[in-house]
Amino acid sequence: MDRIRIVGGQRLNGSIPISGAKNAALPLMIASLLTPDRLTLKNVPNLADVNLLARILRNHGVDLAVDGKRAGPAHHIGETFHLCARDIVDTVAPYEMVSRMRASFWVLGPLLARCGQAKVSLPGGCAIGTRPVDLHLMGLKELGAEIDIEAGYVIAKARGGLHGGRVVFPKVSVGATHNVLLASSLARGETVIENAAREPEIGDVAECLVKMGAKIEGIGTSTLRIQGADRLEGAVHSVLADRIETGTFAIAVAATGGDVTLEGARPELLKTALDALTKTGVEVQTTNSGIRIARNGHGIEPVTVETQPFPGFPTDLQAQLMALMTTAKGTSVIRETIFENRFMHVQELARLGADIQLHGDTATIKGVKGLTGAPVMATDLRASVSLVIAALMAEGETMINRVYHLDRGFEQLEQKLSRCGAQIERLTG
Repeated sequence: MDRIRIVGGQRLNGSIPISGAKNAALPLMIASLLTPDRLTLKNVPNLADVNLLARILRNHGVDLAVDGKRAGPAHHIGETFHLCARDIVDTVAPYEMVSRMRASFWVLGPLLARCGQAKVSLPGGCAIGTRPVDLHLMGLKELGAEIDIEAGYVIAKARGGLHGGRVVFPKVSVGATHNVLLASSLARGETVIENAAREPEIGDVAECLVKMGAKIEGIGTSTLRIQGADRLEGAVHSVLADRIETGTFAIAVAATGGDVTLEGARPELLKTALDALTKTGVEVQTTNSGIRIARNGHGIEPVTVETQPFPGFPTDLQAQLMALMTTAKGTSVIRETIFENRFMHVQELARLGADIQLHGDTATIKGVKGLTGAPVMATDLRASVSLVIAALMAEGETMINRVYHLDRGFEQLEQKLSRCGAQIERLTG
């Protein structure tokens, strides 16, 4: 099993290209199930989750061809996927695939809309919480779906096809918004989704659906109004920049010091996170090519942050910010409101010398003079990269185990950091 070895204490200087957003690429790939025509997606990141979803889609009958990265200065432009679901050969998404990646459950809506039936495994729990699918099923029922659960599978039928409806989510759910949005684009009549998630990745999917022929109003707001199409067509769409990768590398620069330009980053996608970073004393500057992050000499000021749905502080940057706060000049407070079990990185940060106290959904971080390298173990995707950030800060060597989590969401992490001066390497076996 691969490990990552880091020797801390090096400033980061240079530039880091930002990849396409995994959280947009996955539902965009799933959107290919909605049309028999070719959907071309540009700037797709090369990640384990993307490759797994490609296997799942091929199982449904999607033909997929991949163009490689371009050479030249625009090296943050990722792979190009050509997806064509001319014939759906299987409407079953089996447990052995869905259990490995929750986002694959989102095939339910498109398969139901396109084929009138689907059988998709329940995804089960995961390391950071249960994240039930009840809101997905509630929304699809409002569109006319008949749903039963048998032997761990959701069995859905839409006799005569889906129809428009009014879906009011009792709480914000990114996954349920994706599923209902995708399904409603082929439903007869108008669908209104209220209390929809506003994450930029949902807006990116909606923009792609518009290119495919759907009529969608309210993109970027909490109320989406969709006029379903009889047939969606092919399109060409570029995946937006990954705001979580942007925020992660911005925090890494803040943690280590130095001066790095994040190429292709879009500051409007993570304003709250960048505002928090500015409060720590880090220089954040928008440039023609992206975002410049700089910290030279001065210490990190403590902050108080509460995770919230977009446009609030992202839960997917909570662990990274906590790593930064471990050496702040005072006490920081982070409250996690999205997932009930997303502090599993705390005990691993403590192995490096962090002083963190947990009280329910709140972590209190007392800044220490410095961290010291030690062997640690990754528990989930974002926790994994928080350990990378902490290791970059720490004195001496840190060995991070179970780094396969990182490969799910960060493209060429070691290469991007090492180009800026980090002493980081992957050890295989």
